[in-house]
Amino acid sequence: MKLRKAVIATAGLGTRLLSVTKELPKEMLPVFFMSKDGNLSVKPLLQMVFEQLYRNGFREFCFIVGRGKRSVEDHFTPDWKFVEELNNKGKESLALDLQEFYRMVESSTVVWVNQPEPKGFGHAILQAKPFVGDEPFMALAGDTYIISPRDDHLRRLMDGYIKSKAEATLLLEWVSNPKIYGVAVLEEETEGLFKVKGVVEKPEKPPSNWAIMPLYVFKSSIMDALSETGPGIGGEIQLTDAIQKLIMDGRKVTAVTLDKSEVRLDIGTPNMYWEALKTSHEYWRKTWKQ
Repeated sequence: MKLRKAVIATAGLGTRLLSVTKELPKEMLPVFFMSKDGNLSVKPLLQMVFEQLYRNGFREFCFIVGRGKRSVEDHFTPDWKFVEELNNKGKESLALDLQEFYRMVESSTVVWVNQPEPKGFGHAILQAKPFVGDEPFMALAGDTYIISPRDDHLRRLMDGYIKSKAEATLLLEWVSNPKIYGVAVLEEETEGLFKVKGVVEKPEKPPSNWAIMPLYVFKSSIMDALSETGPGIGGEIQLTDAIQKLIMDGRKVTAVTLDKSEVRLDIGTPNMYWEALKTSHEYWRKTWKQ
């Protein structure tokens, strides 16, 4: 079945980025991008996530939001009067970028689901169960964006899911300090596609250096696994624990990996946000010069 649904979790409190995240959700923090006229500009990271998914055929979106996330909904509500004002002031390039974004929104089905209190990434994804129904879907965190030539990482992930006929397909990155991530143990590889033997969330003694990125493809069976998964690390329902349950139940879980040419922007902490700003700025300046 073709992938057409995406669940984007944006309900976290962003406490590591206070005080700016008291009123502004971290997913709305800007990073650099290159506009159509070749000018370096800034855009909310969450908008970049949405636009990347749209470019790759997704048209049904479920945003999991929490208290204080009204600005996310406002941003994804087209304001054509503002576009007209930009054009009237001679800011055609800015108007064009915003106009393209609004047209994407208007040609999509966008659903907003409230997570009243943060109970973990897994719990956030579980809130989308009625939206998902019996269909496969992509799940991702709204605070991570991957710069990839032609969005190849998304295509590898989707192709890997279809080829392996797995219950879940993960995206992995080799990192030097995997303790702060969910970690995967891989069993074998066939043409860039790995079979996942096991996963564990934020282990003290990581079994590998393969960190799980917050970008997945799931069959709807993950919802049942989440429903049966109790609180894990931090007292929250962890998506990693539900994936491990699939594996223990004999369900097939596969993974693809990031290439060295692909760049991950993560804005979860002040240092990470600084790196995201610096990396996105350098990447687009280099691309423009080429």
